[in-house]
Amino acid sequence: MQILYCDEALVLVNKPTLLLSVPGRGEDKQDCVVSRLAAELGWVREVHRLDWETSGLMLLARDAESHRRLSGQFARREVEKTYIAVLLGVLTEARGEVNLPLCCDWPRRPRQMIDHEHGKVACTRWELVAQEARGSRVRLYPLTGRSHQLRVHMQSIGHPILGDRLYAPAESLGLAERLLLHACHLAFTHPVTGECMHFDCDEEF
Repeated sequence: MQILYCDEALVLVNKPTLLLSVPGRGEDKQDCVVSRLAAELGWVREVHRLDWETSGLMLLARDAESHRRLSGQFARREVEKTYIAVLLGVLTEARGEVNLPLCCDWPRRPRQMIDHEHGKVACTRWELVAQEARGSRVRLYPLTGRSHQLRVHMQSIGHPILGDRLYAPAESLGLAERLLLHACHLAFTHPVTGECMHFDCDEEF
């Protein structure tokens, strides 16, 4: 795990794939971004989370007031977030938008599902970057931050993310050794100085 930026109010890391954002249940799930940073920096708290298999930019606060202010920016959708992914198949359009409500699929959790009656509003914009031999490389812009939002929304348009063992068909898993989803850009307002902070982190796939 690489620390990209750190000051008295916040810390930003490049989370590798297969590392938890926060501790899970059981002794074997205590190694995570929060526990590693706490051992080095003291008190930290996640402002948002990335899935275990997702890599990229993750923001954490170093005091309670900074956490409150940063969390407020996420809640008010004032934060710019961009992801890079490789999708199964060939996209026939250059860009698009998915507006489908999501909720937990409790019998199969942690899977999420589209539910027009009980789901929460979820919106994702996507933009084609390049067609590759194994699929379509895209930029994803989540306008909301629901659990597994990008994964379910891409599956819903018939182009699941490669390496997605929850939502992609089994025959596609041989095309990638990991989930090809990476948080590549994050922009927010510093909770103390009010400065506009912009960070980019290239994917490794």
